[in-house]
Amino acid sequence: MMLPFSLADWLVIAAYLLLLVAGGWIFTPRKTESAREYFLAGGNVPVWLAALSVLSATQSAATFLGGPDYGYRGDLTYLSGNIGGLIGAVFVAHVLIPRFYAIRATTAYELLTLRFSERATRWAGGMFLVGRVFAGGARVYLAAIALAMVVTGSVGAQGIMIAAAALVVASVAFTFVGGLKSVLWNDLIQFIVYIGSAVAVLVFLRLSIPASNAQILDALAHTPEGVDKLRLFDFSLDLSRPFSMLAIVTGLALLYIANAGMDQDTTQRLLSCKDAKTGARSLYLSVLATVPTVGMFIVIGLLLYIFYDRPDLMGGSGAVAASQFGGEKISIFMHYILTQLPGGLRGLVTIGICAAAVATTNSALNAMSSVLVQDFYRPWRDRRGPVDEHHFVQAGRAGMGVIGFAMFVMAVASFYWQRYSSMGLLEFALQVMVFSYAGLLGVYFTALFTTRGTTGSAIAALLIGFVTIVLLQPAIARAIGLPLALNGLSFPFQLCLGTAVAFLVCAAPAGTAPHRGR
Repeated sequence: MMLPFSLADWLVIAAYLLLLVAGGWIFTPRKTESAREYFLAGGNVPVWLAALSVLSATQSAATFLGGPDYGYRGDLTYLSGNIGGLIGAVFVAHVLIPRFYAIRATTAYELLTLRFSERATRWAGGMFLVGRVFAGGARVYLAAIALAMVVTGSVGAQGIMIAAAALVVASVAFTFVGGLKSVLWNDLIQFIVYIGSAVAVLVFLRLSIPASNAQILDALAHTPEGVDKLRLFDFSLDLSRPFSMLAIVTGLALLYIANAGMDQDTTQRLLSCKDAKTGARSLYLSVLATVPTVGMFIVIGLLLYIFYDRPDLMGGSGAVAASQFGGEKISIFMHYILTQLPGGLRGLVTIGICAAAVATTNSALNAMSSVLVQDFYRPWRDRRGPVDEHHFVQAGRAGMGVIGFAMFVMAVASFYWQRYSSMGLLEFALQVMVFSYAGLLGVYFTALFTTRGTTGSAIAALLIGFVTIVLLQPAIARAIGLPLALNGLSFPFQLCLGTAVAFLVCAAPAGTAPHRGR
C-alpha cells in the first residue's frame, strides 16, 4: 500500500524549492555579455567545483534509482566499472584536454575543424545533440517515474508527461539567465541534497535491520541461491555481461572516453577551468569521488535484499517486495520509498531524485545549447555580418527552450521504450548513450592517431556508427538474422564493435591537409 504524502513531506519539498530560489538569486550572474562567459563561466572555475559538477552531471536519477536496483538483483561488479572510468580519464587528461586548451575550444568538436573542416565539426556536434537528447530524455523519464509515483500516485503516460514537463521547465529556469556559472553553483546545491537524502535512507534502512554487520555480510556472501553478492570483479568472458572485467577495460573505458572527452555535457566543465592541468585534475577528482558515491547506492540495494529477501535476519517480519505499481514495472528502491519511508524522509528522497534529474538536465541543456550556437548558429550568422556578442547569449537561451522540448518528447518516448524492455534502469540509461558515441569515437581516433580520413568519410562514420548500434539491438539483430553471437551483445561490446566499424569507415580514404579555417 502506498503511503500518503504527508504534511512533513510537503514542508521538506517547500524548503527545497526555497533553497533553489535563494541559490538561483545568489549565484546567477546579473550580467552575461559574451558567449564564452555564458558557456564556459569565464574560464576560471576551480578544480573542486568543476569536479563536483562533472560528478553531479554524470550521477543522474539512473544512479539514484538504478544503483539500489542493481545491488538488490546483483552484486558489486558495477562498482568495478570505475576501473574503466580511470582508464578513460587518463586518456582524456593526457590526449584530449591539452589539445582543447591549445585551440581555446568552447566545444569538444572544434578540434575536428582543424583536422577536417567546419562541416565535420557541425556533423559531430549534431551527433552529440541527437545522442544527448536520447540520454537526457531517458534520464528525465527515470526521474519522472519517481516524481509521478510519489506526487500523483500514477505511472501512466499522463503522470509521466506532467512530471517530465515539470522537471524540464525547472531545469531551463535555473540555466536560462546565468548559463554555466548558474549551472555549476546550482550543481553544488543539488549534489548536497542528492547525497544527503541517500545518506539518510541508508541510515534509516540499516537501523531497520535487526541483524549485526557480521550477519549481514555473511548473508550477502552466501545467499541461498549460492550467489556471492559481495563479488567485486567478474572475470567471465560472456559478452552479454555489461560489467565483466573484459567489458570494463574495453567498452566501458571507451564509454568514459567518449563521455568525458567527446560529450560536451561533461567536456564543457573541463574546459571551464583556467588551464589544461586544472581541467585534468578536476576529471581525476570526479572519477575518484564517483566510487564512494555509486558504492553508497549499491549498498542500499544490498541492504534492500536483506530487508525483503532474508526474513531470517529480519526477525521473521520481512516485508514483501512488489515489482509493479499500477501495472508498470518499478525498481525495488522505488517500492521501498513508497511503502516504508516515514513522512519527511519520503519527501527528502523525492527531492533527492528531483535534484539528480535537475542537475543532470540543466547541465545537458547548457552543453547542447553551446554546441547549437557555437558550432551551428555562430558560423551561419557571422557570414551575414557582425553582430554584438550578447546576441549569441540570447541565441543560447532560445536554444535551451528548443532542446528542453526535445528532451521532454524523448522522456515520453522512453516511457514506451523501457516499459517493454528487460533491462535494468542503469543499463537502460547507459545503453542510450552509446548510439552517438560509436561514431564520435571512430572519428576522433582517426583524427588523433592517423593522417587519413576526409570530411566525407568522417560524416559517413558518424552515421554508420549510429546505424551499427541500432542494428545490434537484440530485437533488431534477431529480426534481420545477424549471427547468434551478435544477438545478445551487452552495450559495452556493442560500443566496441560500433567504434571499430566507424573507425574503418572514417580512415578508409587517404587524408587531406589539415583545415586551418574557422
